[in-house]
Amino acid sequence: MPHPYVLLSAAVSLDGYLDDTGPERLLLSSPADFDRVDEVRASVDAILVGAGTIRADNPRLLVNSPVRRAARTAAGLPEYPLKVTVSGTGDLDPEARFWHTGGEKVLYTTDEGAERARARGLAADVVPLGAGLDWRRLLTHLHDVRGVRRLMVEGGGLIHTQLLTQGLADELQLVLAPLFVGDPDAPRLFGPGGYPPGRLRLLETRRIEDVVLMRYEPTAPGTGSLPTAADHRWLALACELAAQCPPSDTAFSVGAVVVAADGTELARGHSREGGDAVVHAEEAALAKTDPADPRLTGATVYSSLEPCARRASRPAPCARLILDAGVRRVVTAWREPDTFVAGADGSGVLAAGGAEVVVLPEYEGQAKAPNRHLLS
Repeated sequence: MPHPYVLLSAAVSLDGYLDDTGPERLLLSSPADFDRVDEVRASVDAILVGAGTIRADNPRLLVNSPVRRAARTAAGLPEYPLKVTVSGTGDLDPEARFWHTGGEKVLYTTDEGAERARARGLAADVVPLGAGLDWRRLLTHLHDVRGVRRLMVEGGGLIHTQLLTQGLADELQLVLAPLFVGDPDAPRLFGPGGYPPGRLRLLETRRIEDVVLMRYEPTAPGTGSLPTAADHRWLALACELAAQCPPSDTAFSVGAVVVAADGTELARGHSREGGDAVVHAEEAALAKTDPADPRLTGATVYSSLEPCARRASRPAPCARLILDAGVRRVVTAWREPDTFVAGADGSGVLAAGGAEVVVLPEYEGQAKAPNRHLLS
């Protein structure tokens, strides 16, 4: 299901700590960076912190600039973004500043936690998620029910760890402060867990007074049927490649990307690439890989249109080429219609060959865009 764009925001010491163990919060950011954070807050639909952050820091989570608040209201948005927190127990202080400043608030909790939170009279919309906290269900509710398209997550470390290890973070904005904490009892940004493999992609570095902002995005594909934020990004790229295809009245415009398990792009291609009037996107991309590359067996193929199951122009359809290459995971936006091949079912061929097929229908419109003349 569609999720908001999830942006993790944090500041850490040089040795990776979020705070020290003193009674007052350790200020890691510079004044100019606090203003940058205020700007980011003003740009999102919701800000989320965990219950531990509310207990430890008692934050207000406001957009402090009146100019930015005025710009939000002028754009038809609430003056403040929605404030969101998560608590398994629902055991939160009803007098915390979180509940009594800014605009609307929502608490996501368990069924048991919802009873406790309502009994405590928390000034928020209380949403139970079942017996346990389910991040995918939470994000889907924020997107579909609360209309959140961009979500800023400001902590704490456990929340950041869970979102990253579950592949649900689209971006990490990390500020590095020029000091050390050195206390093993102090909270760290990330804990142990099954993080996505490989290296994150660096999007930006920026000096802000005496701190450095670094922006990263995860690149490693998901595994199995559960899509990750990186899956969405790679499929969006495949859809962009489809728009580069030379137009045709007798074939679809399709883009494809082959990505290793560690997030390394192995190849990309699009229909009719290089002047070949009949080459398909997946075929063009796989032709650029080394058939002996061991990374193919753990790779994911992203294709804007379901790989073909039958074709007249070449001996092997794309679904068979993918299986023969050893790839066992495909992410696509759009099931092939009967425009040229009746009963096309590339997904069925792939599944019969042992491949996992994941369809992300929220990209169907983007995949169809360069093919509208074939669908009317």
